[in-house]
Amino acid sequence: MKNIAIIGASGYTGAQITALIQADKELQIQGLYVSENSLDKGKALADLYPVYCHITLPLLPLSEAAKQTIIAEADAVVLATDHGVSLHLAAYFYAQGLTVFDLSGAYRFADAQQYPKWYGFEHEYPEVLANAVYGLAEWNHAAIANSKMIAVPGCYPTASLTALKPLAALLGESLPVINAVSGVTGAGRKAQLHTSFCEVSLTPYGVLGHRHQPEIATQLGKEVIFTPHLGNFKRGILATITVQLKTGVTEADIANAYSVYNECPLVHVYQHQFPKIDDVVLTPNCLLGWKFDAQTGYLVVASAIDNLMKGAASQAHQCIKIHFNYS
Repeated sequence: MKNIAIIGASGYTGAQITALIQADKELQIQGLYVSENSLDKGKALADLYPVYCHITLPLLPLSEAAKQTIIAEADAVVLATDHGVSLHLAAYFYAQGLTVFDLSGAYRFADAQQYPKWYGFEHEYPEVLANAVYGLAEWNHAAIANSKMIAVPGCYPTASLTALKPLAALLGESLPVINAVSGVTGAGRKAQLHTSFCEVSLTPYGVLGHRHQPEIATQLGKEVIFTPHLGNFKRGILATITVQLKTGVTEADIANAYSVYNECPLVHVYQHQFPKIDDVVLTPNCLLGWKFDAQTGYLVVASAIDNLMKGAASQAHQCIKIHFNYS
């Protein structure tokens, strides 16, 4: 049984992965941690989230003594923390020999030059970054198994890449256009006026400048036009993607491309049937639906995931299972 420390356990994603690990008979929670300055320290997770009433473990402050306890007792660390916090914590625990599963964006780009532009900091740990792998579970199985530094993908990139990567060899000259809508939990638990439920109305944001655009483009190997939207619902992502395919591509070619998921139990592909967010909320699944217009060569594919599950916590859980070689 592997012991897992969870840092940032009071947030939506941290609480969600805590519940997944608690339910996994192959894993044990070494401890739940929050910042030393957090108002949640000392509380039980169940105090914050009654839905997790069965998890009575306390939220411990991440003191220096706590870090030493983690090093002594844990096999791996899950970081459900801010990018700037994960940057340092991931490098620290990696240097101590623990496996790190980082849910922030601090290690998703192999190119250190991307971080000042998209995350606002210089990357201080090039040797750790060089060993980081992108944890897109259905695509990077071997790398996840063999690395101790796993950067779990963002929620929008997970939905988009799961839809687009099978089509990479079929894409035409024009850029894929991704329009994606997320629930407000994607903005985190911190109170902010623009994500207050009463203030949210369906709207685009981060237009032609969202940090997930280069993440998608890097992993796809092709530039994309990505427009995220904030929806007035709690959780889930629906990405509707329009792509022009190469001349001569047929429906059979597309179906064959998506057959890559035939042995992937969490990805389900439908032709001429499109998913809705209610189909995936509270599940680890990704549902894809597609339709092709042979006359114009355009394909529309919709991808639905739960942003807190397949877009974060359950994909991290997948990576843990891959890394420690059990299912």
